[in-house]
Amino acid sequence: MVKLMNDKLFSEAKKFIPGGVNSPVRSFQAVGGYPVFVKRASGSRIYDECGEEFIDYCLSWGPLILGHTHPEVVGSLEQAVKSGTSFGTVTKLETELAKIIVEAIPSIEQVRLTNSGTEAVMSAIRLARGYTGKDKIVKFAGSYHGHADYLLAEAGSGAATLGIPNSLGVPKDFTKHTVVLPYNDIKKLQEAVKAYQKDLAAIIVEPVAANCGVILPKDGFLQALRKIADKYNIVLIFDEVITGFRLSLGGAQEFFNIKPDLTCLGKIIGGGLPVGAFGGRTEIMQFLAPEGKVYQAGTLSGNPLAVTAGITTLKILKKNKPYLALQKKTKQLCEAIEAKARQNKIKLKVNYIGSIFSIFSRSTNLFNRLYHGLLKEGIYLSPSSFEANFLSTAHSFKDIKKTEEVLDRVLKKIERK
Repeated sequence: MVKLMNDKLFSEAKKFIPGGVNSPVRSFQAVGGYPVFVKRASGSRIYDECGEEFIDYCLSWGPLILGHTHPEVVGSLEQAVKSGTSFGTVTKLETELAKIIVEAIPSIEQVRLTNSGTEAVMSAIRLARGYTGKDKIVKFAGSYHGHADYLLAEAGSGAATLGIPNSLGVPKDFTKHTVVLPYNDIKKLQEAVKAYQKDLAAIIVEPVAANCGVILPKDGFLQALRKIADKYNIVLIFDEVITGFRLSLGGAQEFFNIKPDLTCLGKIIGGGLPVGAFGGRTEIMQFLAPEGKVYQAGTLSGNPLAVTAGITTLKILKKNKPYLALQKKTKQLCEAIEAKARQNKIKLKVNYIGSIFSIFSRSTNLFNRLYHGLLKEGIYLSPSSFEANFLSTAHSFKDIKKTEEVLDRVLKKIERK
């Protein structure tokens, strides 16, 4: 019944929406089968159109650190929507959210709100180029910084490769200023910087790579980025769209004690609503219009509903300080996954940090079988082996225990085959 319903809904969606989805990974192409059509959610659970219940470890790809429909967030939105959904002018709320961000994140003195992480990154890079008067940027292979044309580039061979588009519709000229390097490879970075130092405006990095599966920075890697950026007058940009307010209140930069020049944010700062932001030292941020000549704008930037949800979420995080508890739950779950896999003689590797984790397998077929086995028994992971999964404050140890039990049954079935 559930499969037939999803099949029917997906077939209908594909008539009117390209691929039936509004973001590619939702299509389940990476794992096969049909996507789950979600109707409602609460706490750690999502419910599909047939009423089937799932423990959710995708959490809208990370924003819902407090879980679904948190009562304080929902309550604040119910009040806010009565006052209006959009004004297109300045509001006191925008200043309140900006102040919370500045107080929480060590490197940010001023912040500009946007509507998405993609907008935040695009704007931060434009700002870095305007500030330095240089054009080229360094990004790292496998890291996703949104779908701006010049960031849709992948690595080639050699010490460094000028970006080659990996999407149709992106002219090669658009990525010719993007230098793509291996993540965690300090030597290749040093070689590239020496080669392009006169032209390099920025180095952008996910301090924890989380869009190709969770990959932690090696000891000294982030420190090396900071030293190299300082030496060659390059703007260091941390893309903390995922890690911001996720690893700690001050993000990955507080967690690792590294200060970037600019920081990009999203996800959690909107409390589940569309949002983005970028910020850094006043010296750099004042290059933005209307004070400076780097143009950036957005009709819905600082939207009162998104800002309200963000303020409520960040205040709760600041008050409750849930990070150690989240880390403890995540550690228990991830260690259990690896232990159950070993017991069933199945090779899986789980990378995790804070409340973020990914399950790795050398066999795509194995991961897909595991994914659908878990899904069938009510466990919803992000539908790709190259995406991160998350825990929220709504996840209980009972949820984790249930996940462990389901995992054991699924792995036993896979091992017997």
